[in-house]
Amino acid sequence: MSAEGRRQKTEWALILGASSGFGEAAALELADLGMNILAVHLDRKSTMGNVDRIAQGIKAKGREAIFLNVNAADPEKRQEVLSAFAERHGEGAEADPIRVLLHSLAFGTLKPFLADSEEEMLTKAQMDMTLDVMANTLVYWTQDLVRRRLMGAGGRVFAMTSAGGARVWKTYGAVSAAKSALESHVRQLTLELGPLGITVNAIMAGVTDTPALRKIPGADRMIKMALAKNPSGRLTTTRDVAEAIGLLANPKAHWITGNVICVDGGEFVVD
Repeated sequence: MSAEGRRQKTEWALILGASSGFGEAAALELADLGMNILAVHLDRKSTMGNVDRIAQGIKAKGREAIFLNVNAADPEKRQEVLSAFAERHGEGAEADPIRVLLHSLAFGTLKPFLADSEEEMLTKAQMDMTLDVMANTLVYWTQDLVRRRLMGAGGRVFAMTSAGGARVWKTYGAVSAAKSALESHVRQLTLELGPLGITVNAIMAGVTDTPALRKIPGADRMIKMALAKNPSGRLTTTRDVAEAIGLLANPKAHWITGNVICVDGGEFVVD
C-alpha cells in the first residue's frame, strides 16, 4: 500500500495521575507538541471541575482528550482502559501508538514507622498499598502497553521520583521506599526495553508547590529550604518539569535512557 493510502496515525500520551500537579502540566505540554491525551485519574465529585478544565484546555489546542476516572492500581480497570483504547484506535502495527507513558501517581501513606500508639503507626497494608501504587504500577502498565503492541520503537516512559527516595524526612518512610523501588524499576525496564527502542527515565523535580507536596507534614519548611538553596531564588514549577518531559519526548532524545534526571534549577547541587 502506498504512503498516501495508509491511515494517518495519531500519537497519544498516556498519563497516570493527570488531574493536577505534574500530570496536568505534562498533559497540556504534550498536547502543545501535537499529542492526544489519554488520562487516568482518581477524583471525587468536588474536584471534577478541575478535570473538566484541563480537558477543555487540551481540546482548545486541537487535540483529543480522554479522561477516565478510575483507580490506576486496579488490574481490572487497567485492562478496561487499554481495551477501550485498543477497540477505538487499533492494536499492533496498525494502532495509533501511545508514544509517551507518564507515571505520576501520588497516593500513599504518610504515617511514621514508629509512634506512641498502634493507630498512628504504619501498617503492612499501608506499606503494601504505597509501594504498589507509587512504584509497581509503572511495571504493570508498561508490560501491558508493550504486550498489546500499543507502544513500540520511539516510545518514552517517564516516572516521577523525588529526592525523598534517598533522603530522610519524618513520615515520608513508605513513600521514600516507593520512590527507591520506582527508580529500580526504571533501571530494569531500561535494560529490557532497550532492544525495542523504548527509553525509560525517572524525573526528579525540585521542590514544587503541588497538592501532593501540601499533604506532607512540614511542607512549608521544605519550601523555605528550597527557596534558600535554589540558585534562581524560586521553586521549581510544574511547567518547568513538563517542558523537560516535552524535550525528552523528542525523537532526538532516543539515546537518553536509564537515568534519574533532575529538573530543579540547580537546587540539588547546592547544600
